[in-house]
Amino acid sequence: MSRHDQQQAKFRNSPGFIAALDQSGGSTPKALKLYGVPETAYSGDAQMMDLIHAMRTRIITSPSFNGDRILAAILFEATMDREVLGQPTGEYLWQVKKVVPILKVDKGLEAESNGVQLMKPMPDLGALLARARAKGIFGTKMRSVIKQADHAGIAAVVAQQFEVARQIIAAGLVPIIEPEVDIKCPNKAAAESLLKTEIKTQLDALPDGELVMLKLTIPDRDDFYADLITHPRVLKVVALSGGYSREEANARLARQHGMVASFSRALTEGLSAQQSDTEFNAALDASIGSIFGASMT
Repeated sequence: MSRHDQQQAKFRNSPGFIAALDQSGGSTPKALKLYGVPETAYSGDAQMMDLIHAMRTRIITSPSFNGDRILAAILFEATMDREVLGQPTGEYLWQVKKVVPILKVDKGLEAESNGVQLMKPMPDLGALLARARAKGIFGTKMRSVIKQADHAGIAAVVAQQFEVARQIIAAGLVPIIEPEVDIKCPNKAAAESLLKTEIKTQLDALPDGELVMLKLTIPDRDDFYADLITHPRVLKVVALSGGYSREEANARLARQHGMVASFSRALTEGLSAQQSDTEFNAALDASIGSIFGASMT
C-alpha cells in the first residue's frame, strides 16, 4: 500500500483528531504571546518564525503527541520547509509519529463583501502543491470566513473553495475545505443552513473517487452536518474551535456524532514557554486527551 493510501486509510479507520499547527505570519505574534513569548522577545519576522518553529517542535516531539490520538497535523508553509530533529517536518510526523502531514495553502482573506471574506488569489498554488507532494504531504487546508447569512456571499465562498479544491485533487492531494462561519455571526444557524446546501450541491457534482475533507464551525443545531459526514465524496468532517475556549469547544463537539476536532488555539491553551518539559508534556497530554475524548462521539 502506498503512503498516500496508508494515510487515507488512517483517516477512514483510526480514532483521533487533527492538530492545527498552522498559524501564519499574521497570527503568529498572538500565538507566541499566548505561549508566554512577548513581542519584545524577538526582532523581525525571521526571529519570530524561529520561535514559533521551536514551539511547534516542542509540541510535535512531545511524547504526548503521536498517532494514537492524533490523525494529522496542519502545517504552515515555513514549517513544512523546516526540520524537526534533523528530518523534514512532514517526514518526521509520518515516519516517527504516524501523524499525517497537511499543508495550509491559502494566502489570507480578501476584505469583506456580501457578508463574507473570500480567499486571496493563489497564483503560485501549482508550484506549492508540487513541492508539497514531493515532501510527502497528504492534503491541504484553505480558509474562508462567513460573517453574515448572505446567500450570494456564501455561494461565492463555496464555489471558490471547490474551484481550488479541484486543482488540489488534480495534483494528487486531498483538500480540506474550510468555510468558517464566524461564531459571532448574527444568524449563525441560517448561515449554516445556506452553507450546507451549497456544499452538498458541490459535493454531488464531484466525480466518483474524488475526495475532500470539510472543516466547519461547530453547528448551532447538533448533528446538523450528519449527511455531509456520510457523503461518499467526504473523507472526514472536522471542527474548528472558532474562538470558543477548549472546554466549550469540547462540550459542543461532543454533541456532534462523527465530527472530530481540528483545533489550533484550543489545543495549545495552557501551554507556556516557561513550563518545564514535565509540566509542558503533562499540560499537552491533558489537552490532547480532552479533545480526543470530545472527538470520539
